[in-house]
Amino acid sequence: MPALFLYCRTGFEAECAAEIQSLAQHHDVSGYCQTTSQSGYVLFHATDLASLQFLHANLPFAEVIFARQWFIALAQLKDMPVTDRITPLLAALHALPSAANEVFFETPDTNEGKELAALCRSIATPFTKQATANGILKATQLSPYRLHLCFLPGAQAFAGYALSNNSAPWPMGIPRLKASRDAPSRSALKLEEAWLRFLTPQEQALSLQPGMRAVDLGAAPGGWTAELVKRHIHVIAVDNGNIDPKLLESGLVEHVRGDGFRYRPKKTVDWMVCDIVEQPIRIAELAALWLSGDLCRFCIFNLKLPMKKRYHEVQRCLDRVRESLVQSGLECQIRAKQLYHDREEVTVYVSTRSHG
Repeated sequence: MPALFLYCRTGFEAECAAEIQSLAQHHDVSGYCQTTSQSGYVLFHATDLASLQFLHANLPFAEVIFARQWFIALAQLKDMPVTDRITPLLAALHALPSAANEVFFETPDTNEGKELAALCRSIATPFTKQATANGILKATQLSPYRLHLCFLPGAQAFAGYALSNNSAPWPMGIPRLKASRDAPSRSALKLEEAWLRFLTPQEQALSLQPGMRAVDLGAAPGGWTAELVKRHIHVIAVDNGNIDPKLLESGLVEHVRGDGFRYRPKKTVDWMVCDIVEQPIRIAELAALWLSGDLCRFCIFNLKLPMKKRYHEVQRCLDRVRESLVQSGLECQIRAKQLYHDREEVTVYVSTRSHG
């Protein structure tokens, strides 16, 4: 039976399932979810393939928080011959709408999945050749579709496709980022991934310009500040802890020792970023205060999630931000995602502008 296959962070299968179920209902698509704890993926089954295709085409992937990547799985293959996995994979793709122009070889982001990385590498070239010979793959053709092959332990695999313009541009939805050697902390990768996820190249060019001003709340030791400095943005780093001396030597960073919940800039800044460990609703209210009070134009913050009712808590926080901005007469754009470099948290991006 065809299904919508969604990759997620291990341990967040229930949240991913609850979200896609809710979003599907909102788009009048009925179905149910199949989950396995710690599997790193969720299957959403609808009544027919046409319903899955409708949902995949009409639900913007950018609005899905807990899924890193998704595709329509046309078939689940079991007990594939070890000597010939390609033939059953090609047969499973007979329902592909038209030829695709690329293929992702994937596994769930689990320890078992990582052990299959060598298989993905070994099968990539021969599969690509045979898929091209069979007309399933045409690399030179401008096609809206991408093939997805997800390999599982025990000679199993899911085979399907996604719309390239409504899915993540990376296999399994994981951007391959490298922390710089002199980065104060690996948390810098969260902000770098957030910009890749939330902003188009054109939006980055407009909203991350050299000379802009930002405030980093809870900055120590300076991971997020470092990412802003890389873009030649002036930063006020607010934290009672120490900031990496190299950042202070850049000439772009002012360290203010203080409480991130109490600090306010003297005039509007372009960005406020916040990675403070605190109850998520308090962080949401802090971000709403900055945005509705015209203290910043753009904001990225992390919501550290509780152990239970995590999906509900995220929705509560986003609603709080949205309601506050509407009451202040502001139009807002809110995007949220559990990033690959996040752990028990969700990253949120908000931009605002006045009505009219």
